[in-house]
Amino acid sequence: MKHWKKYSREELIKRIDVALESTIDFQDSKYLGYPVSKLDESVFNTGGAFLENSPLLKAYIANPNNIGCHTLGKSEEAFKGSQELEKEVIQVLAVDIFKAKDNEYDGYIATGGTEANMQALWIYRNIFKKKYHATLEEMVILSSEDTHYSVNKGSNILSVENVSIPVNFDSREIIVSALETIVKKLIADGKKYFMVISNMATTMFGSVDDPDVYAEILTKYNVPFKIHVDGAFGGFIYPISNRQSTINFENPHISSITIDAHKMLQAPYGTGVFLCRKGLIENVLTKEAQYVDGMDLTMVGSRSGANAIAVWMILFSYGYYGWFEKISTLLLRTEWFCTQLVELNIAYYRNPFMNIVTIKSEFVPEHIAHKFGLVPETHEGGNNWYKVIMMSHVEIDDLSKFVEELKIVLKAKNSLNFLN
Repeated sequence: MKHWKKYSREELIKRIDVALESTIDFQDSKYLGYPVSKLDESVFNTGGAFLENSPLLKAYIANPNNIGCHTLGKSEEAFKGSQELEKEVIQVLAVDIFKAKDNEYDGYIATGGTEANMQALWIYRNIFKKKYHATLEEMVILSSEDTHYSVNKGSNILSVENVSIPVNFDSREIIVSALETIVKKLIADGKKYFMVISNMATTMFGSVDDPDVYAEILTKYNVPFKIHVDGAFGGFIYPISNRQSTINFENPHISSITIDAHKMLQAPYGTGVFLCRKGLIENVLTKEAQYVDGMDLTMVGSRSGANAIAVWMILFSYGYYGWFEKISTLLLRTEWFCTQLVELNIAYYRNPFMNIVTIKSEFVPEHIAHKFGLVPETHEGGNNWYKVIMMSHVEIDDLSKFVEELKIVLKAKNSLNFLN
């Protein structure tokens, strides 16, 4: 790892204190032109000795605004401390996890995967408009039927059609022949410019798309395309567990990547990450934001500097090897759970590098699924799958209780079948 290190608790606190010293203190500095302040002391407890060992709370009280994209151009001088820590986060994720070259990436801490996915579509829509003078009707988004609903949101907001690609029911892999048939028809119908959302661990199954499948077919038909990887769930586990993964910036077809820090990384909600290659994010510059010192290149504008500090704290508390150990523990629990399901002849899907196990609903009575908080594929009837995720709070003791209840149900079912 080139940039991802592990710091002691004392080092973490010192770095954050230094960063906050470089952020405007609205208690002592009476800046007259900023529409922001620290947290309201008449409502919130903003003082106390407990803050000395609570750097994240201090960051929330300081209330830094990380507006802009700090890997590119100028940024608001008043909040440079938290912005520097955000830049370190983006560097670790882009270079050490997703194998970008130094200074050949851009990115920022988004509010979540939904925003980051829409940021990518926004960029690509504008590129096609500027470079090819493309109309909205000539553009199309391709994504598998397992893709997160944020792509449908982006399609609706940007007025660009989204076309869903079918997947194999059991393997959850994109059906290549169906993809090629769809691409041929879209081209015949006048589509010329393609945006692809390729999944690095779908929300329901943890399935991982091969982006090269899209690239090969779109290259075959000689159409311009951009590929965005939605690693909202898998981004903090799949590249770590699968060291042979080629889903990164070494793949020339991949232009941008989404990660969610408020999932596997356990950061506060409202914390995602958008990463892209250099030369792309400028296509969404809002020139009208002239009062902002720097370039406003993000969908949301103002962003929580405290959330960026939270991600920085987590990454540098673990370091690469600490994070690898945590992921390995979750994968061992996942493998144990899958072994139990195999012994019970229960059908399930699992990507071997992921901590999601999705069980066919016919093996899980609804009352047991509800008792253990399993997530169904759909809440609207006709559900085919239930999802179990091995997060830090899910231990083998919890899994074994679920397995024991399944055993009781299966034993009763087998007895009834025997009597019949």
